Parts: sequence; C-alpha cells; structure tokens
Amino acid sequence: MTADYDAVVYDLDGTLVRLDVDWAAVGREVSTLLRDAGVDPDDLDTWELLTAAEDAGIGDAVHDCIADHEVAGAETGRLLETAEELPLDVPVGVCSLNAEVACRRALDRHGLADAVSVVAGRDTVPARKPDPRALEWVAGELGVDVQRVLFVGDSESDETTAERAGADFRWV
Repeated sequence: MTADYDAVVYDLDGTLVRLDVDWAAVGREVSTLLRDAGVDPDDLDTWELLTAAEDAGIGDAVHDCIADHEVAGAETGRLLETAEELPLDVPVGVCSLNAEVACRRALDRHGLADAVSVVAGRDTVPARKPDPRALEWVAGELGVDVQRVLFVGDSESDETTAERAGADFRWV
C-alpha cells in the first residue's frame, strides 16, 4: 500500500478509533447555546450548528462544548482495526473533524501518538473537511506533495476532501 505514496493521512473517528461521543447530547447542548444567542438550531446537523454558532459570534463556546464531549469520548473510545496498519514506512498524519485535543488524546490513549507525525483537527486550520485545506496543510507539514498522499477515511466528506485536494482515497 505505502509503496505508491509519500505519506498516508487518516481520518480519526471511525477510521483509527471510535470516539465514544453521545452526538445527540452534543446537539442538545449546542442547540441550547444557539437558542440563547437567538439562533434557531432546528434542522441543522452538528457541523451546521458549529457554523451557525460561528456566524452568531459564539463559535468558541460551541467548539469548546463539542471538544469537551470529544475528549471525554476519546477516554472511553475503542481502537479500530485500521490502527493495526501503524506504524508505516512513510510519514503518517491525521486530518479530522474532531478537535485536535481530542485527536491527540485518542492517539495517546491507544499508543498511536508515536506513529503519527502531524495532527489536524477542525480547530487546527481555518477550514473543515470537505474543504481540502486541512488535508493540504497536513501534507505540507509532512513535507510531501498532497498528490502523493493516500487519505484513508470512513465518510463521503473524507472522500470529497481527498478528491478536492488531489489525493488518492481509500475507504475503511
């Protein structure tokens, strides 16, 4: 697998580990914060809620709320089969929609931190997947051309990110 690539970048949640996050509880808490700020959260998914919060000027509070749940979920989350691929013979990165602190906690907890050189969470760069800038940033930090990267993920958003960045993609 790695012979064709200069680096491999993984999504985190659902790919290397499964964070134990109650996303319904996150949605309820974030919706309350939005309502308190005068924003109607109905019909918005978690990431749309975060964008609405940013637009309303309460993005930091909502990000912190979500990150708290993700860090707690990293404490009790489970390692997934894809993690058995690590370490690899090329540089490895993580590009995730989860907060960077939660990604790092999950990697530490499962003994993967030494196998991963670069971590980008949703708060690391000013763009979230499927915007390609996060994946491009990881590739740059790894010192490789993004077109020589294999991005491994578990969602259409991951696949779209890879496509937009010019990287190859593999589903888990």
